Amino acid sequence: MLWHEVTIHTTEEAQEMISNFLYEAGAGGVSIEESGILGKVRDTRYGELYDEPLNDIPEGEAVIKGYYAESVDMDEVIAELTPRVEELREYGIDPGKALISWKTVDEEEWAHAWKQYFKPLRVSERLTIKPTWEEYTPESPNEKIIEIDPGMAFGTGTHPTTALCLRALEKNITGGEEVIDVGTGSGILAVGAMLLGAGSVLALDLDPVAVESAVENVALNRLEESITVKESDLLSLLGGEKAADTAAGDMWPSARPEANVSVQPEVNPAGDSLGVTLPVQIVVANILAEIIVLFTDDVYRALKPGGIYITSGIYKDKEGLVSQALTASGFEIIEITREEDWVAFTAGKR
Repeated sequence: MLWHEVTIHTTEEAQEMISNFLYEAGAGGVSIEESGILGKVRDTRYGELYDEPLNDIPEGEAVIKGYYAESVDMDEVIAELTPRVEELREYGIDPGKALISWKTVDEEEWAHAWKQYFKPLRVSERLTIKPTWEEYTPESPNEKIIEIDPGMAFGTGTHPTTALCLRALEKNITGGEEVIDVGTGSGILAVGAMLLGAGSVLALDLDPVAVESAVENVALNRLEESITVKESDLLSLLGGEKAADTAAGDMWPSARPEANVSVQPEVNPAGDSLGVTLPVQIVVANILAEIIVLFTDDVYRALKPGGIYITSGIYKDKEGLVSQALTASGFEIIEITREEDWVAFTAGKR
């Protein structure tokens, strides 16, 4: 089978948004290749093995590829992508060169080739991420294994922001906590939270493909009874309306509510079971900084007093932006952790 391969040369900072643009333009899969230069500093405190091929991508840059069915009109796809990528500059996200090209390739050239680089990865003292097709024996009885099959739709869980969030969850889960995972993607943070001892997790995502992926990975880890996956955003869950007319509304449909609305325990406004009772003890969100700052008030309302908010997906130049938003919403910043060019916050509800 033939596919059209779109290649975009951009920055690590813009890779999440551009990946989303590719999917919205109809991509059947997306791959991201970051800098693999010899001098790139890696966090190996937990014995991580970075089994990645070296490349000549400059540090801080990334090459993103999207794959479209042979029948798709690529002139229309390029016409849609080009202005959206350039528009990121208006939101303070640097897309770098933003060079876009495309060619036709055979499916076997990309559909499975990436799997050879995804190996078991120890991301914290107790957690190891393992692809389903790899054999792995835990090094100790305390080591917990996250089984994951990301397919082509989501990352392998080895991105620095995922590791930062999992380590923060490990520090803050003591046993039995109810957790909400906002923007769950493959569901890896929800699974990690349960393996660390959480009582139950509600995993939310607006993308139906993400919801499907998360459901599959939850099942792989036999956690269907403990993790509830919903196609929703946090504001809708709390009973508000999606606010698509905000400055970043085109990128994410949730913003701060215009009026106070009551928290609905155990069920959402549609009457569906959530698997948790609001407010909860922990909220985790691994999404872009520009999106994080839009719903810090929502997170505050979704947490019990003394509750913990863990968030990453934050590029280093957006650290101040997120810090200000968290403080303005009433949070106390407990810890800031960093890996490579990425930042994570752990904040407490006063």
